[in-house]
Amino acid sequence: MVESTARVRQIRITPQKARRVVDLVRGKNAQEALAILKFAPQAAAEPVFKLVASAIANARVKADAENLRLNEDELVIARAYVDEGTTLKRFRPRAQGRAFRINKRTSHITVVLQTADELQVTKKGAK
Repeated sequence: MVESTARVRQIRITPQKARRVVDLVRGKNAQEALAILKFAPQAAAEPVFKLVASAIANARVKADAENLRLNEDELVIARAYVDEGTTLKRFRPRAQGRAFRINKRTSHITVVLQTADELQVTKKGAK
């Protein structure tokens, strides 16, 4: 019934570290994912928590606009992925006048929520 998307771009977390956190919640119920992210020790858990909460709010707004009933307990993380953003290149001075490059990597994180019944319909259509 309702599909909502939330995206954060150019966040200063390496994609490799962000993927570890996103893999924890992919396919889970949205409320369960928030509980997992709240207590996850990784630094990337906080922005992913905010992103899932934003996707829930987007679903609520979308359902209100379409005059649909939305039960937030039925929302499931259908897709969640991390893409690599631009890399900030910085230089650190080293011994004997040399320079050492430091790459400060960024990420684009996307979370897509669907209701459980819509998720089943999508899976049947994919087969």
